[in-house]
Amino acid sequence: MTPPPGMGPAWLANAATLVFVLLGLFFFIAGTVGLLRFPDLHSRLHALTKADNLGLGLVVLGLAFQMEDAWSIAKLGLIWLLAVLAAATVAQLVARAALERLPEAGEPAAARSAPRNEDTAP
Repeated sequence: MTPPPGMGPAWLANAATLVFVLLGLFFFIAGTVGLLRFPDLHSRLHALTKADNLGLGLVVLGLAFQMEDAWSIAKLGLIWLLAVLAAATVAQLVARAALERLPEAGEPAAARSAPRNEDTAP
């Protein structure tokens, strides 16, 4: 049985691309909403890195259906892998820097706004 005109493998690839790219867009929007709505830095970082990494992975998966050769698909996968590693590294560095700025237990509230200098501490 032959498929009707216009319903061949190209149509299926285009439909898969559309579905995965739209799902990726949904996760990008969800990450942005999390960035804007969550109360603290750590929640914002979590929402942004997780949702954006998944969104980018879905977009890459959708674009893979449009590639003509395996080398192009491998390059897309490498781009996604590097973006995941970079996002995880940056999120770790930002979270650690924010954690170091938190006041110690028993410090006055004014110490929260003043940057700490470990060398001049009494």
